[in-house]
Amino acid sequence: MVVAAVICLGLAALIGGTGLRTLRRPAPVDLTGQVLRSVAPTQLAAGVMLAAGGIAALTAPHQIGLIALIVGIVGAVATLVAGSWQSARYVESRQAAAGGCGSTDGCGGCAKVCES
Repeated sequence: MVVAAVICLGLAALIGGTGLRTLRRPAPVDLTGQVLRSVAPTQLAAGVMLAAGGIAALTAPHQIGLIALIVGIVGAVATLVAGSWQSARYVESRQAAAGGCGSTDGCGGCAKVCES
């Protein structure tokens, strides 16, 4: 269980650091950058959950530590999935508002046929 706790702490630092780095950069203007920035708070939350589970697994008694580790991992994965899903919905609504393809200069990069 010590190995799993250490891996959990390493992933917490990696995921939380990525979210923090994204939030510290200037606000992007393009849609991709906005989506990445919108996922950053969920990355920070997942990092905190993984860190809490890892610390509890290292310091608590075996049974409680194992439960805390499992809850931390499941919570972090669920948080990342929910944040990614919300971001995907945001992109979909932005593309629908832009006319389907998201480009204003004809059908370049669009899968549908031009009607011109």
